[in-house]
Amino acid sequence: MPRLGASPFSFPEFRGVTRWLILINLGAYFALALAQLAFHAPDIPYVARFGFIPQFFLHGWLWQPLTYSFVHPTSAIFATLFELLSLWFLAGFLESLHSSSWVVGLYVASVLGTAAAATAIYAASGTLGYSLDVIPIYGCVGGIFGLLVAIGTLYGDMEFLLFFTIGIKARYLVAVYALISIAMLFTEQRMYAFAQLGGGLAGLLFIHMAPRRGFNFGFSEKWYGLRNRYYRWKRRRAARKFEVYMHSQGKTVRFDGRGKQIDEDHDDKKRWN
Repeated sequence: MPRLGASPFSFPEFRGVTRWLILINLGAYFALALAQLAFHAPDIPYVARFGFIPQFFLHGWLWQPLTYSFVHPTSAIFATLFELLSLWFLAGFLESLHSSSWVVGLYVASVLGTAAAATAIYAASGTLGYSLDVIPIYGCVGGIFGLLVAIGTLYGDMEFLLFFTIGIKARYLVAVYALISIAMLFTEQRMYAFAQLGGGLAGLLFIHMAPRRGFNFGFSEKWYGLRNRYYRWKRRRAARKFEVYMHSQGKTVRFDGRGKQIDEDHDDKKRWN
């Protein structure tokens, strides 16, 4: 994968899967706002139900790993704006260089990795008898960190404008975010920080293990390869049955490993010519 040099701060084209991710998150934000207006209720019950809380997930709320990234409390409008702008910039940049299915796979892997890390630290704290302040996890920060880790790994020399003024390479920006998350492990936000690191780790594993053309292409390749192996097996089995039948008729025929008949007369002519 080629490395990129310095790049001015500019948002990529608003298209493809990047556009759908932004629109779905915006739709979820306004749906939560309308629900609050209709039922005159705060956003806390909705965050608890559709955000990610490990003990709720372990007690059967299995939808939370799939919904928490779309939960954006209306009281955190500026944080939501920053998340969606970051998602637009990072996902749009990656989509300009990779397939849409690859970007979706990376984002989903990072989101699920964030939930898995939060569950792991919660389960470990209960096993070790350590008191852990459990806070609901919501928003797409884990997925964004996975996208950022992917850019820092594949395009480490690309420069971002930190605070719109300071140029910093992608690999160093990833290191800064990772160090901030590690420092947060020593605060009351340790579950949130550990979950975010889990999202970055999931993104790193994805770019090293997933097919470069996306899971759809990789699955189709595996499927067609499996199908071709099945047809070759059927042809070899039919060839063996035919050999047995011809032997019972007093004739000898041979087939190669692909089930293709070997013409012995033709081989003899080739040998002497």
